[in-house]
Amino acid sequence: MPKIPIVSAIKVIKVLSKIGYEADHQTGSHIILRHKETPHKRLTVPNHKEIARGTLKVILEEAGLTVQEFTDLL
Repeated sequence: MPKIPIVSAIKVIKVLSKIGYEADHQTGSHIILRHKETPHKRLTVPNHKEIARGTLKVILEEAGLTVQEFTDLL
């Protein structure tokens, strides 16, 4: 299994937009994304230059992506 990369929020949002998520709104330093086809599915991404590996792991699990799929989409 590949190691979880350290990436910025902008890169994470770009990858998530490739699988159907779009920015809905921002609350403080957190960007809320909603899935285009199923609006009840939403993800929260902290707007930081570097997202912690544990946080990114949880975001990927909620999005239904593996680390390999995520790195391929980068």
